[in-house]
Amino acid sequence: MTTSDGGDLDLAVRRVYEEPEEADGARVLVDRLWPRGVSKERARLDAWPKELAPSDELRRWMHEDPDGRHEEFTRRYRRELAAEAAASALADVRDLAEHGPVALLTAAKDVDHSHVPVLLSALREQ
Repeated sequence: MTTSDGGDLDLAVRRVYEEPEEADGARVLVDRLWPRGVSKERARLDAWPKELAPSDELRRWMHEDPDGRHEEFTRRYRRELAAEAAASALADVRDLAEHGPVALLTAAKDVDHSHVPVLLSALREQ
């Protein structure tokens, strides 16, 4: 699965379990936890900014009721992304995407209902 954000930045979202492709450009893992069953060699990451992933506390809270908590999750995750370390990591990924393609990698099975759409929205801003 490859999706583009449609904005000015050259961003795509892919599952980390998919084979790397030349078109990926820079490969950035946007999960806090290392994906099971994937070696570092196979992942071929260029960056793993853990600050861009939801905190463990927020991630666990969201998984208790993903549908009922989505709106509040988005609000809390946005607040985490505004913190200094996350804001710096966002700027770094934006910079990469301004100079070539960037593949945001996640292990999430349901990418559309994960933290990734919120992250993409935050990357498009500014």
